[in-house]
Amino acid sequence: MFGHFRIARPVSDLERSAMMYARGLELQELGRFENHDGFDGVMLGLPDSPFHFEFTHCRDPRIVPSPTPEDLLVVYLPDADVWAAACRRLLASGFVAATAFNPYWNRRGRTFVDFDGYQVVLENGTWLPAV
Repeated sequence: MFGHFRIARPVSDLERSAMMYARGLELQELGRFENHDGFDGVMLGLPDSPFHFEFTHCRDPRIVPSPTPEDLLVVYLPDADVWAAACRRLLASGFVAATAFNPYWNRRGRTFVDFDGYQVVLENGTWLPAV
């Protein structure tokens, strides 16, 4: 059973998050909404892809981003040149390079953090299922 996969995150600055992720990961804005029961949101992804990211901002100040060190978005990029270009793009988009909490990711790629503390790992490799 699989239709469409959505990853949703609350963010403190909706426009800033949308810009950073769109530029950094080369995603497109697929849609947005304003004041839907107190929430604003932007959906980013690739047309015809079976997934997208939704960034939301709640007008209720009690809802704040609270990522843990293991809340990761991992992108696997096997081509070294594509991987290096993506690393540069994330930095140019406002992400900050960081050391991953889990040392595995430090051996396999680079970790970047957005202004809310969410982490993106770019792994220079191909995802393989655990055996």
